[in-house]
Amino acid sequence: MRKILKNDFNRNVLTLLTGTSFAQAVPIAISPILTRMYTPADFGIYAIFVSITAIFGSIATGKYELALVVPESDKDAINIASLSLLISSIFSGFLLLLVILFNSSITKLLGNDEISPWLYVAPLFIFLIALFQILNYLNTRFKNYADISRANIYKSFVVAFFQLVLGYFKIGAGGLITGQIFSNVAGNTKLIKNILKEKSLIKAISFKEMKRLGKEYNEYPKYTMWGTLAVTLSQNVTNIFISSVYSIATLGFYSLVHRILAVPTQLIGKSIGQVYFQKASEEKNKKGNAQSTFDSTLKKLLLISLPGFTLLFFLVKDIMIFVFGSDWAVAGNYARILIPLFCIRFIVTPLSITAPLFKQNKFGLKWQVGLLIISIVLFIITKYNNITITNFLYIYTTVLSLYYVYYFYKLRKFSRIFSTDVDHKKGSDSPN
Repeated sequence: MRKILKNDFNRNVLTLLTGTSFAQAVPIAISPILTRMYTPADFGIYAIFVSITAIFGSIATGKYELALVVPESDKDAINIASLSLLISSIFSGFLLLLVILFNSSITKLLGNDEISPWLYVAPLFIFLIALFQILNYLNTRFKNYADISRANIYKSFVVAFFQLVLGYFKIGAGGLITGQIFSNVAGNTKLIKNILKEKSLIKAISFKEMKRLGKEYNEYPKYTMWGTLAVTLSQNVTNIFISSVYSIATLGFYSLVHRILAVPTQLIGKSIGQVYFQKASEEKNKKGNAQSTFDSTLKKLLLISLPGFTLLFFLVKDIMIFVFGSDWAVAGNYARILIPLFCIRFIVTPLSITAPLFKQNKFGLKWQVGLLIISIVLFIITKYNNITITNFLYIYTTVLSLYYVYYFYKLRKFSRIFSTDVDHKKGSDSPN
């Protein structure tokens, strides 16, 4: 154990993992209670709200937060963070205006009247998502991994408290949504304290620098943002599709499965991905490529995912029935079908930052748009051929799994590209 902790990469991953493990354990622990307090339809409405806010929250910053780890100067980083915050504020305000003007039309489009009042809250939640992304990457740059872990723990306790208390009073999907909103407030409060302490950096914020850096890192809004929107749409539009083609209750079953199977990626994969990003950036700046960091991270992901997801495949149905009750047996069937896709995502997602790190944003955009197009084509085929939800999930898993394998192949290739950026900083290294 001491040998493992001596490795800086492993120590940072474990720091994040400890906090995120605890943070994820709380919502999972209360899930059996929530499934008895809320109906599948409540979870369905909640899933629609989360999908809408996730889609817009993914692009609210223009994806400039991804550039926070890249520059050598902390002053540049704080100005990029300020630019991200300004963009997200304007974007959220614009969305609020749209909701005020077109609430009834949006509600009709979503096909569920109960979501209507929560549309007014969505822009605020989108801003909170954007703020957390900014603070998360800024704290990653400063290696405040312990505070990132604590922020995730605070979020988990707050969401659990509100969802349980409001669930007791039977207020429906509003209890699930309110818990999510206040959890982000708690997480942001913790992370922003570290930044406010850096008074010298805050004084360095200027609109002139924000404008300069906005131009310097304009590949992020030009390519990464639209790619992120495409992939977020492809992941979240599934909820809206299932709700409209099948039923809100079916969406409730699917959303629970998605929530449970996504835990390994959110818990372990996200922690590994954050540290990978920081270490890969360092290796790229020193050597010109990130081959060593990529390969070592891949080995860790494979050692964790293959045994874990294989075991889960054989046990998941019985676990679902035992933990969540017999009313949720259908969710167990859905989970077994989707496990291969979630296993591949667990491996590829933490490594996906390789593309923008090596300025392959254009490829990232093309791949992510392709993912969205594939998803939409599958939805159209399913709708007009009356394909059952089970068969749809089989097709969805197979096609997307193969597409993620192709993405992994390209990411591995990018990690071996020699970057000439290193030449400007230190002599002329030659590629292997």
